[in-house]
Formats: sequence, structure tokens, C-alpha cells
Amino acid sequence: MYTYYMQQPCFNTLLKNIRACEFCSAHLNLPPKPVVQLGTQAKILVIAQAPGIRARSSGLPFDDASGNRLRFWLGIERNVFYDPNKMAFMPMGFCYPGTSNTGDLPPCEACAPIWHPQIIPRLKNIQLILLIGSYAHKYYLNTHSLSTTMHNWQEYLPLMMPLPHPSWHNNNWLNKNPWFETSLLAYLRKRVKYHLA
Repeated sequence: MYTYYMQQPCFNTLLKNIRACEFCSAHLNLPPKPVVQLGTQAKILVIAQAPGIRARSSGLPFDDASGNRLRFWLGIERNVFYDPNKMAFMPMGFCYPGTSNTGDLPPCEACAPIWHPQIIPRLKNIQLILLIGSYAHKYYLNTHSLSTTMHNWQEYLPLMMPLPHPSWHNNNWLNKNPWFETSLLAYLRKRVKYHLA
């Protein structure tokens, strides 16, 4: 079904194919516009949910208030965050999925099986994979509870590290779990600083 996209093109051609992808067009409210940031020298890979409407407009992942919080969590500046030789971003769904009454719709389920197996082997310098939000947790860790996944975060080290999504929707969980900032974020910032040094 996806034979054309599984032919293992060169990295630049792969990026071109990703940006031209229209597999999910029938399920989107807006025309497809994949948002990824990939570089073969990147040390940290972020796998989150799907781009928001502002990210769709700018073409930059996490180009919103959630991105501000994520950069604070990581302890890095915007110029480092958007350096593809340092940070790679590969969401579960590459296009903005639209909104519902409760927030953004779920990411398109076709993206990860099609593109992730082609991308990850090419990012040979990745030292840390940040799995942000329940969709990434479920896909890569086979977990279904945010609280359980986060309380067991050390089990997935050293390569993978789960995080809640940095949106305001998780403020209640963050307020109820102060250990996240005092313990997990302290460790995370040390790892990020080490790998990006």
C-alpha cells in the first residue's frame, strides 16, 4: 500500500516526500502541511502529538505557548530549540488535525507507521528521545495512563524519556505532581545540557 514511500530514498528526498505527503488530506479540515524538523546530526529527538495551528502557519514545531514551556523544561533557548543539527522534531501526526470542543483533534494515525520507520534509522546521533503526551507514550511505550507512565519515567531511560504535553490542559496534573519539576526536570536539564554541549 505504501510501497513508494518505503523505498529508502536519500535524506533530502525523504524530507521532500514528507513535505509533499497528502495521505491524510481527506481527514483534515485544512490542506496538508507537514511540520517536522530533522537533521542527521541532531542529538535529541522530540516525538509529540501534532502541530498546532500556529505551527502550521509558521512551519516551526511548538511555535506557541506550549513551546515556551517546553523550552523552559529543557533549559534551552529558542535558537538551540530550532537548530536541526541539535534538535529533531517528529510528531505522531505531521499535519495540524483541526479542533474539537475540547481542543485539537487526535493526530492522524497513518503518519507514524508510514514515516517514523524511515526517519529514525537516519538520525544516527540521537542520544535522547523525548516522548511527549499520551499518543507518543501509547505508541512507543505501550502505556495508557499519563500518571502511571510519568511515575515510572526512569524505567525507560537512558534512551527514552516520557513527558506530559506542555499545554495548559495538563496544568492540573502538574500542580498535583510537584516532583515533576523538582526531580524529573532537574534530571532532564542535565541530560539536555550534556548532549547539546
